Amino acid sequence: MRVLTVYAHHNPRSFCHAVLERFTEGLRDAGHTNEVVDLYAIRFNPVFHDRDGPDWVDDSVPDDVLTQWQVKQSLMAGARNPLRRILVKRWIGNSDERELVRRLHALGPPRDVAEQQAKVANADALAFVAPVYFVGFPAILKGWIERVFSLGFAFGMTADAWRGDLAGRIPLLTHEKALILQTTIWDEASYDAGLKAAMKVLVDEYALRYPGVKRVEHEYFHAVNSAGDATRRVYLDRAYQLGREF
Repeated sequence: MRVLTVYAHHNPRSFCHAVLERFTEGLRDAGHTNEVVDLYAIRFNPVFHDRDGPDWVDDSVPDDVLTQWQVKQSLMAGARNPLRRILVKRWIGNSDERELVRRLHALGPPRDVAEQQAKVANADALAFVAPVYFVGFPAILKGWIERVFSLGFAFGMTADAWRGDLAGRIPLLTHEKALILQTTIWDEASYDAGLKAAMKVLVDEYALRYPGVKRVEHEYFHAVNSAGDATRRVYLDRAYQLGREF
């Protein structure tokens, strides 16, 4: 199986990195291939900018919603200097709102996003290795999902979805599995008391299962800051096992 592992920790000497190494060893010993994307190492930009906009519009938008967008006015308002306004006005030309949406979507994603989408598309399964920050992913990884799992790549939209119905989102990802491995500050009791349930909704379900991943599994390595050597060895053995049995 071709696995894409997205890793997000700033310190290459962290325990989180040790989890990544052991998980990778397990995958290798099981005969899987694994490409690791180290988001800090590649300096991935998690911030959504204007250039990401074309990745979030397409011709599926119904007319009533399109009217609300006021595409021409929005494009002109986004031109932040006189020269830019002249260029945008020329680009708009005589196009109507529908044609502008088609032309915007045809611009495609930014290069860094396109590169990541190609890696995702080439994988049979996904893995994520990161610490828990504020009951979720680190900003660099959350931004990776926000920019890479875009409209037309990770999901599509029905007319009802454009009008606000979550059930109208069309899954487009076809991966067999996603495995999330995260180190935590808080202990297992804290996660059982509600943190795990919150992350299941926000991360497991919304970010991965709704776009089409068939099975999502989430493994926590609790309270690593205070864990002794014996506990850390158990955690690392578990990371290897998860790779070996992937």
